[in-house]
Amino acid sequence: MGALGRLLLCFLLLSWEGKLVQVGGVKSVTLPESLLFVSTLDGSLHAVSKQSGDIKWTLREDPIIQVPVYLSEPGFLPDPSDGSLYVLGGKHKEGLMKLPFTIPELVQSAPCRSSDGILYTGKKQDVWFVVDPETGEKQTSLTTSSSDSICPNSRLLYIGRTEYMITMFDTKTQELRWNATYNDYSAPPYDEKQDYKMAHLVSSGDGLVVTVDRESGDVLWSQNYGSPVVGVYLYSGDSLRHAPHLSLAMETLRFLTFSSAHDQADAHSTLKWSYQFVKEQATAQTQLVPTLYVGKLDSHLYASTSLVHHGISLVPRGLTLARIEGPETSGVTVRERGECEITPSTDVRYPLGSINSKKNHWLLIGHHELPPIAHTTMLRDFPGTLQHSGEAVIPPRPHASSASPVSPVSPASPASFYHQQYFQKVAHGNSDTNANRGGVDGRTSEKAESPAAVLPVYMTRDLLTLAVLTLLLAGWLAFALTYPTRAAQQVKAQRQLEEALESRLQRMQANIQTGTVVSSDTILSTHTNLSSDSLPASSDPPPSPHTPSHSISDVMKNGSSEHNLTLEGNGEEVQVGKISFTSTEVLGHGTAGTFVFRGRFDGRHVAVKRILPECVEVAEREVQLLRESDTHPNVIRYFCTERDRLFTYIAIELCAATLQQYVEDPTCFHELNPITLLEQTMCGLSHLHSLNIVHRDLKPRNILLSVPNALGQVRAVISDFGLCKKIPDGRSSFSLRSGIPGTEGWIAPEVLRDTPENKPTAAVDVFSAGCVFYYVLSSGQHPFGDALRRQVNILSGEYLLSHFMEDIHDNVIALDLIEQMISAEAESRPSTACVLKHPFFWSPEKQLLFFQDVSDRIEKEPADSPIVVRLETAGRAVVRTNWRMHISVPLQTDLRRFRTYKGNSVRDLLRAMRNKKHHYHELPPDVQETLGELPEGFVNYFTSRFPRLLMHTHTALHMCAHERLFHPYYLPPNTQ
Repeated sequence: MGALGRLLLCFLLLSWEGKLVQVGGVKSVTLPESLLFVSTLDGSLHAVSKQSGDIKWTLREDPIIQVPVYLSEPGFLPDPSDGSLYVLGGKHKEGLMKLPFTIPELVQSAPCRSSDGILYTGKKQDVWFVVDPETGEKQTSLTTSSSDSICPNSRLLYIGRTEYMITMFDTKTQELRWNATYNDYSAPPYDEKQDYKMAHLVSSGDGLVVTVDRESGDVLWSQNYGSPVVGVYLYSGDSLRHAPHLSLAMETLRFLTFSSAHDQADAHSTLKWSYQFVKEQATAQTQLVPTLYVGKLDSHLYASTSLVHHGISLVPRGLTLARIEGPETSGVTVRERGECEITPSTDVRYPLGSINSKKNHWLLIGHHELPPIAHTTMLRDFPGTLQHSGEAVIPPRPHASSASPVSPVSPASPASFYHQQYFQKVAHGNSDTNANRGGVDGRTSEKAESPAAVLPVYMTRDLLTLAVLTLLLAGWLAFALTYPTRAAQQVKAQRQLEEALESRLQRMQANIQTGTVVSSDTILSTHTNLSSDSLPASSDPPPSPHTPSHSISDVMKNGSSEHNLTLEGNGEEVQVGKISFTSTEVLGHGTAGTFVFRGRFDGRHVAVKRILPECVEVAEREVQLLRESDTHPNVIRYFCTERDRLFTYIAIELCAATLQQYVEDPTCFHELNPITLLEQTMCGLSHLHSLNIVHRDLKPRNILLSVPNALGQVRAVISDFGLCKKIPDGRSSFSLRSGIPGTEGWIAPEVLRDTPENKPTAAVDVFSAGCVFYYVLSSGQHPFGDALRRQVNILSGEYLLSHFMEDIHDNVIALDLIEQMISAEAESRPSTACVLKHPFFWSPEKQLLFFQDVSDRIEKEPADSPIVVRLETAGRAVVRTNWRMHISVPLQTDLRRFRTYKGNSVRDLLRAMRNKKHHYHELPPDVQETLGELPEGFVNYFTSRFPRLLMHTHTALHMCAHERLFHPYYLPPNTQ
């Protein structure tokens, strides 16, 4: 039997078996109802338990979205959920905008051409994965190139997947503009008539999925699948079907849920909705707001719609984020008929170094206000200058009211442009074969007497092939006719779920404001007006939202304290073990539901940090590190930890303010010396590093100023150990598996690089400390610019220390230290011990002793010795050509009385300083008056005239750091 005969036989068997299935009601493929399919952005399809979310098996394929990485020009931002496209910028710098077509629609319409000279070519490839439902093992793949005839097997699972490939060519530059590959699973909308009892909430920023009972609101389970979720499917009717799900911001999803108390009488510990005590609870009605989330996977960006609660920072509409100039759009000629008009053009050019360059395109990451749809008018008719035979154009998306009832193909259908033409011919029938009809692209088509008239010639050569194709197209027709109704049902289900979420939030809001008791042991109401801008002046900020969630069961096992409530005036005094606090005395709050109250412990005033149960493990690690390190005066002091059924409470040292408040309002702390505060900060950081503890979140808000002691002394202390990392002995680096630690704008570049050469080390703290140093000395400036461009400039190593532009002694010293600390290469940064040895912290007395010791050391050295040569190298700028010309006349006269000094020699300048210091009391009164008092006036006399002298000498004599004489000024080489 020939190949054609075998194909016909297999086709007949398929049709006959399909009839038997319909008659007997037996499904060809059965799958347990307990399975749910979760598709993630990295290309994985997880088969999970519907009851627990546990992964049964995983089918790994290519990522949902694949786009190239350009060095200077980006493409577009694709939406992995449906293939929508977003573009940044435009002719009038509109900012982020949504294009009115998707990747499947472009592929469907290809080959086509837009009015700005972009040629679109597309390719669509379908595949069936034949999978063992028990193990997930892929048996085979069925494609158009498959040579084996495989008949259905009831024990196998068939999963359809379509790959859309789109390429854009720019006719103006004769270059490839952009290309992308989008993969989508074949799955119709879920049938709402089946009354699905679950709702799946997915996080837009990571792989977290929370499954909720739609009737009771109980959270049945939550799982994190490691990559953003783009689709949730059920298996029904022998095929995958979309399951109702909503995408929420990662912060919103964690904000809405946390582990409830474990009821020992209940065999199952479930999750419950809860309101996490943020500012909005007492000031505004919480609502879910639709946004566009821009995220990053590997080396490319993607965009997806996401719901957020009030309080999440949003990037405003129209913000182009360009550093100097916005993107430029090549002009497009608009004809009088308006047929070539397109706004904005997709031909967007970004300046070098803008937000979309390879190093800094990640600045787009975050939640944006929902962008407008670009009102793009695609070509409906080719102008004479653009017309080419055989070209199609991108059809405009039809409005619902104007959709033709006889057109069986939805614009969102993945059918090709050829299929669309064919369906129109079949739908109109032979009654209109003599009429001239406009094609999809608006051009006049020739008469068609039969459906075969529009088929390619090679397809009409085999009647069997034509018959099979006709049956396939009939299936597409049935799907297309029912698709709009099912899509509307899915949209309705999504809206109902969204309304239910918002209603639940509002009910919790009302409970919070009326003081509803949600636990027999704890009152969760508070009537405090909190300011999100006011900083926790006496405590460390909350842990980072990157910290993982944990059950509270362990806390309940260990926590024996009872939560007692006492009314005191307008506040509520809470007693938990030895810790007490009043709920109205709020010092600050932060993300993840963490609050800090003013309280008492064992008769002393303390700051009480209340932490949610999902952060218990982080809190325990923080407490452990505090216990290990708080013996140092420049590390926040830890007192006690207590627990109740819902929270963990940490009592820590009560402080007066943060370093940020000190910089913003120095009049309240005018008696404090900023250099002393910075030195104390480095002492505390050096202590942590000596214990192999890396802070990883050093910033002005995490450096506190203690309450003055009995002598009026104030200490700078390091706080917030939530992101600290204890490096095991024998190692010097830490991994980033748990996420990127730190606060944007203060993170070292090696932490954010896509492919770091080495793992981060304690040098990340030195980098952050360098930024803090400049922040304090410049009264609030940042070395890497404003907040919008800060982290981008950190990645590119572009800094500006404009505060130190003036060539004076203090600026030269500070500039040298800070430039070392904020070096882009971690290996080039000094250790904390080296920083503390830097001349920046030297008193005038130590500076004078250093000058004296250097002069004594080189006094007997020959002129050609390495030390003297090093000292005199570039010395002309140090002595300002001739140092004798820049000293006062009385000193010049006195120097001429004893010996001859070379005015162009650094060694002779140091010799003169040493001699005058040794014989200071023998100098004439006018010379003493000129030089000033020892040591401060004397040193200032010379360093004010020769601002580079100290730094130059210190650098030159570094070669002698191993000598005992210079141990007070340098860190010994073997300890660096």
